[in-house]
This record gives sequence, structure tokens and C-alpha cells, in this order.
Amino acid sequence: MTDRPTPASGRATAGDEEMGGGRRDGASRPEHVRQVVGRLRRLAEQRGLEGIVLSGPAAVAWATGGMNTAIDRALPVDMVWVAISEGAQLLVTTEVEQPRILADSDPAAAGFSVVAVPWYDREAFVATCVARLEAPPAKLGSDGHPAFGVDLSDDLVMSRMALTDFGQETLRRLGRDTTHALEVALKSWRPGVTDREVQAEMVRQLELTGAEAVVALVAGDERVGELRHPLALGLPVYERMMAVIVSRRSGLNVAATRFVAAKPASTELAERFRAVRQIEAAVLRACSPGATYGEATSRLVEAYAEVGHPEAWREHWQGGPIGYGTREFELAPGFEQSAFWSLEVAPGQALAWNPSLSGGAKVEDTFLVTTEGLRCVTSPIDWPTEQVEGSPEPRAAVLVRAGEGGRR
Repeated sequence: MTDRPTPASGRATAGDEEMGGGRRDGASRPEHVRQVVGRLRRLAEQRGLEGIVLSGPAAVAWATGGMNTAIDRALPVDMVWVAISEGAQLLVTTEVEQPRILADSDPAAAGFSVVAVPWYDREAFVATCVARLEAPPAKLGSDGHPAFGVDLSDDLVMSRMALTDFGQETLRRLGRDTTHALEVALKSWRPGVTDREVQAEMVRQLELTGAEAVVALVAGDERVGELRHPLALGLPVYERMMAVIVSRRSGLNVAATRFVAAKPASTELAERFRAVRQIEAAVLRACSPGATYGEATSRLVEAYAEVGHPEAWREHWQGGPIGYGTREFELAPGFEQSAFWSLEVAPGQALAWNPSLSGGAKVEDTFLVTTEGLRCVTSPIDWPTEQVEGSPEPRAAVLVRAGEGGRR
């Protein structure tokens, strides 16, 4: 196992930003919040609402620039709510959490006032938002909370997908730290080391940077070829190992997959890896600004057919936009009526497509859409790569530890 890593930012913190809101590169949390609050106010005006209340972890992280780190990572409702109207911009939290929020961040610098309510009053959050926004619940939109009149969930996803400069920098740094954790963990594997040992090292490396693993799949040998979501069971791995990670910090998510093996893949498996990389290259090319996600999805399906596996897209989730959600939305043929089918790809959005084929071939990385093209935020750091025709960057290859294979 290895020592504490040096994150891409050059330091390990509880988050990916200066707690006072500033950044060395100038991308600041207060500016991020100003832009998001502007989007929320315009959305409320467009929908004829008097305000918007956000209570889910993803929406709250977006609106605050990741001010609050979840105490209970499994809770679907955040311990901090955001309430916005034309004349109000506030955070609502409990009397228990208020001192931490004030100590760990600077809400005032981002324009927020903070209101604390008793933790034992079940109605306090809703009642406070209604009172402070001076609007009846029916005239307030939300990210799906049943107490408010209008569910804006789809609108909010569309609004948050174009990351601010602050969000893009957070994503890049998280991508670098995630890649480091993934590579270090897989390099710790030797034939006979268990899947849980590698997974524990991957998560350890990630947690040292202030990030968390919201998805961690590590498995090897037959399980990789037989299962699409193989979980670590404490089994020794002798021939090949796959590690999949989705990490989160400051509310943002990135995803990546890597493989390590004791010997080169068989001809059949190598061909399947080549095929999934071709599929990924095709769908990434389709994600140029101005194209729609429906067009990108259709291109993905066509690419499966072009490599000789026309129905294989049905066998696994295909990924797509990522950001404040691990998957901002999923599309497939037949989803043409979805509000997201005609949504345009735009600079600032993040993508993590996930084509795969049975037998254990899979590819996934996180890309940022820019005006100059796609940029991979989980690019290999110290890992073998290979050129893939049509891909915007060299892609991660399988790391082969020649001469170390074989079951004991």
C-alpha cells in the first residue's frame, strides 16, 4: 500500500475549494452562487412562481457551491435547504448544524443569510421557507419536495448541467484525484490479493482528498466476465481485475473504470475491448455543442450495430451526462418523449458514457464539453494508454503485469 497522495490541487482538504470562497485560479464560490441564484430567479419568473426551495443534496450542493458536507450520506433530504425569491437568499438548517456551517464556510460572502430551526420540529423547515419567502406553498417550486406546489426537477437538472467556472475547476480537480486513487489502488494488486483489499485502498486514497466513493465496484477473474456490476466479496484475484468508481466532492461526481491483468487479453476479449472503445469514440464525437442528447443516444446505438453487437446496448446502463447527479438523466431508444431527448449538448456540461460488452469489456471516463472539444478530466496519470481512432484523447489501456499471473 502507498502513502498519502498529493491531490492535483497540491493539498488535501475537506473539500475542493478555499473555505473562504476564494480560489488560487480565481474561480470563486461567491461568483458561482451569484450565477446559480440568477438562474433560479429567472426560472421562478418563467414559471410564474414566487420562489424556489431546494432540499435534495444534489440541488443544494449546486446552489451553494458545495458548502455543506453531508453528515449522513444516505439521507435523500439535506440538512441544509436553500430558499430563493426575488428578494431573499437564505439557507435553512438546524440549530445543531448552524455552527458548523458558519465555521466551515462563509455563507455571507456568497450572499446567504442563515436561519436555524429546532432539530426536533418536523415542520420547521417548510414553515420557515414559506414565512421567509412570503409565499404560499402552491406558489413555490422545488426539486421534488411534496410540501411545495411545483416540481421543477427536470428544469433544475437542465439548469445545473452547464457548470460554472467554479464547478468546472472542481470537476477537473476531482477527476485528477479520482484517477490517482484508482491507479494507486490497482497498482497495489498482485495475483492473490483480494478484491476487497484493492477496493479499500481505492476508497482510502480517495477519502484522503476529501472526496467520497458513491460507487465502488472491484472484482476479478470470472466475476468480471459474468457480471456487469460485480461487487467485492473478499475473493483472491489471480488473472485480471476491474475497478469502477464514481466519486463525489463538493456535490460534483466523476466516473472512471480501469483494468489490470497478469497477462494480455485473449484475442476475443481484446476484440471486445476494441469494440467498446470504438462505441465510446462514436458517441463522444456525437456530443459536439449544438447536437442533442437524443442524437447522441441514437449514435451510440448505431455504433453497437457497427461493431457487430446490435442489441448489446440493452444489456447495461449506457451512462451519459454526469455532474451534480451521478447520472443527470438516462436515455435509450423509446425515450423520445423525454424532456432531455431534445436537450442540446453545450459547453460546461460533463459526460461519462459507459459502453460495455459481455465477457468483461467496458470503458468509462468523465469528459468536460468545451468550445474547443471534449477534455477528459480522468485522463490516465501514470498508466498505459492507446490511441483510438476518433477519440478526443488517448484512452486508458489494460495495465498488464507480465509474468505475474496464474492461480496458486
